[in-house]
Amino acid sequence: MQTEPRHLAEQVEAVASLPAGAEERFSGYGVMGLPMRSGHVLALRRYPASSVGPGYTSVWHRTPDGDWTLYANVSARRSCARFFGAIASDAIETEIRVAWLGPSRLRVVMPAVPFEWEMVVGATAATRFMNAAGRLLPKTAWQRPAVLAAMGLMAGPLLGVGHVGLQGTVPNGQHFIANPRLMWTIVDSRARLAGEDLGRPGPVHPQARLGDFWIPQRGILAIGQTYFAPFDPARHSAQTCRSPAKDSSPATGSPPAARPTPDP
Repeated sequence: MQTEPRHLAEQVEAVASLPAGAEERFSGYGVMGLPMRSGHVLALRRYPASSVGPGYTSVWHRTPDGDWTLYANVSARRSCARFFGAIASDAIETEIRVAWLGPSRLRVVMPAVPFEWEMVVGATAATRFMNAAGRLLPKTAWQRPAVLAAMGLMAGPLLGVGHVGLQGTVPNGQHFIANPRLMWTIVDSRARLAGEDLGRPGPVHPQARLGDFWIPQRGILAIGQTYFAPFDPARHSAQTCRSPAKDSSPATGSPPAARPTPDP
């Protein structure tokens, strides 16, 4: 059985399909979060399948001062800004290139920013245990609040990542459920943004968060699915960033779902 991150990520890219459901759904892989000792924070989302538009890639960056910028290769209303824009200083549409340089080495580039990020991921005893436990869970268990809460309480100390929130509310008000079915630790990382070296990986204090989604205190690459409550203008913010000149309202409808994805 192939367990290398590149192989499994390429399988996700090839299938590019969604689980069934009425929620706004996304399937793919990414870096749940990677804090730096300098105070910078990065995250990556690579979703080949999305129920609200075409598949997309997004890079999140937080400065040491706490300002979030959400980059994506599709419009803000079809990407992560749909859910996290209320807390973001800016949402920028730009080209994002993701390439696997080896079985466990990933490179992310945004030529126009400019931005370069290269990382090495690896398995640990803790990630192997979590992956094995996740495989034993029936599909329905991944939607149960009690199961997700228990998994979060176990994963935090086991992985050494601080607080873990697999469910809750995002800044724009939607309820979310995160299903990281497989995961690895980021064992090395280098990133430069507009010529600045963002520093070496390390925890930030206080732990970074966007609503009830907490950024792990150690870098984690995960494969899985994410679910959000359908956008409701009566209950959810349409803000895609705090910049009035760039803010746009998200589309309220979702196109038909792709074919269901088999469990990993």
